[in-house]
Amino acid sequence: MTLVKSFLLASAASLVAVAGANAADLPARKAAAVEYVRVCNTYGAGFFYIPGTETCLRIGGRVRADYLFDTPFARSSDALGFRARGRIQLDARTATAYGLVRSFVRFEITRSSGTPFGGTGVVRPQSADVESAFVQFGGLTAGRLDSFFSNTDLPSENMGTLRFDDAPNVDVLAYTFTFGNGFSATLAIEDGIERRQSGFIAGGPASSALNYAGERAPDVVGNLKYTGTWGTAQLSGALHQIRSNNLVSLPTQFGAVANYPDTEYGFAIAASIGVNLPQIAPGDALWVSATYADGAVGYLNGGTVGSNGTIAGPSTELGAGNILLTDGFINANTGNIERTKAWAVAGGFRHYWTPRIRSNLLGSYMRVNYGAAAGGIDATGFGFGLVDFNEYRIGGNVIWQPVSGLDLGLEVIYARVDPRGRVSTGPFTSIGSSDAVEGRLRIQRDF
Repeated sequence: MTLVKSFLLASAASLVAVAGANAADLPARKAAAVEYVRVCNTYGAGFFYIPGTETCLRIGGRVRADYLFDTPFARSSDALGFRARGRIQLDARTATAYGLVRSFVRFEITRSSGTPFGGTGVVRPQSADVESAFVQFGGLTAGRLDSFFSNTDLPSENMGTLRFDDAPNVDVLAYTFTFGNGFSATLAIEDGIERRQSGFIAGGPASSALNYAGERAPDVVGNLKYTGTWGTAQLSGALHQIRSNNLVSLPTQFGAVANYPDTEYGFAIAASIGVNLPQIAPGDALWVSATYADGAVGYLNGGTVGSNGTIAGPSTELGAGNILLTDGFINANTGNIERTKAWAVAGGFRHYWTPRIRSNLLGSYMRVNYGAAAGGIDATGFGFGLVDFNEYRIGGNVIWQPVSGLDLGLEVIYARVDPRGRVSTGPFTSIGSSDAVEGRLRIQRDF
C-alpha cells in the first residue's frame, strides 16, 4: 500500500509540473482598462465628464404637483384644478479654444384637469413640451429659452400669475456682450408669434377684433443688465409687429373700397431691480418690475403667452368679452389699427423665518387703456366694444423645505378687476367690478 501511495503522489506532482510549464508558454491576457467617471468641478455641483471626452454633463429634473382652487364664474366652471408635471434636463458644457460651448435641453410632460388649468370639465391629455433647447457659443445663443426681455435673476417666487414678464420661453437668436464687473448687454430677435395678444370683442359699431396676419418680422429685443453681490438690475426694450388680416370696407367717393389696415409696430419697455437683504436674514430679498406697453401687451402678461392669466380675468367670463388684453383693435371708422396702451408694476419680498421656512409677499397692478374709439354704452344700456380697466393682485405664500430640493408650498392670491368709464347694466351684458381668490398647494422636488 505504501508503494502505491508513493506512485500516485509522484504522478500527481509530475502532472502539476507539466501543466505549469505549458501554462507559462501561453500568451498572457491583460485585463481591460477601467475608465472611471470623473467629477467635473468647473461648472458647479452635479457635473461629471462624459467618458472619453472633455465635455462636462449634468443630468437633472423636477417633479411638480399642483392642487388649485379658483373662484368659478359660471355653473359650468370647475372650482378645482389638478396638475402633475415631470421634467428632465441635460446640461453639457465644453471648454474650447474659442470659449465655452454649452448645449441645454429640457423636456416637460404635463397632465392637468379643470377650469383653473384651462380644461373645463375634462382631463387634458399628457402634453410633451420642449421647454428649453439651446446652444451657447461665446456670446451667441440660439434656440428656445427664457426671453431676454425678462430679468431671470429676480428673486421672484410667485406660483400664480403676476403682471410682469415672468421669464416665458421663446425661440431666440441673440448675442450677449459681456463688459465685466457684472455688466452685460444683449441684442436678440425673438419669435413675435409667441407674444401676440388678441381676442373676441363683444360687437358694436366702433371697433372689431384684431385678426393677426402672417408674421413678416420678428420681435427685436434688447437689454442692459447688471448682476452683482447686492442683487440685479435690468433695462429692457422690445419692438413688436402688428400685421392685420382684417379686410376693412370704407366708403369713398367712388363707393365702398375694401382694404387691409397698414402694419403697425408696438413696443414695450421695462425696468426691474432685485436687492439682496442678508442684514434681515440670509436669503431675504426684495424685487420690483415696471413695464409699459404700446401695442405689445404680451410683455406684461405674466409670461402666460397667449392667455390672460388664471384668475379674475381679464376674461370673457367677466363681461361678454369686453374686458380682455389685446394688442389692439380695428377702428371701424378709419380702418386703422389702434394700439392698446397699458402699464403694470409688480413686486415681492422674500423672508426666511428659519433656514428651512420662507415666505413671500407679492402683488401687481395693471392699467389698460383702449380709448374712446374702442367701444361704449348705447342708449339701451348695452355695452359694446372694449372696456378700459384696472386690475390688481395681492397675495403671499409659505414654503417649507424639509430637505434640500424638496419644497412644500401654500399660496393664496386675491385679484380684482375694475372697469373704468363705461359700466353697463343692460339686459344683455354686465360689465362691472369682479374679484376672485386662488389657493394653491404645491409639492415640488428638484434634482
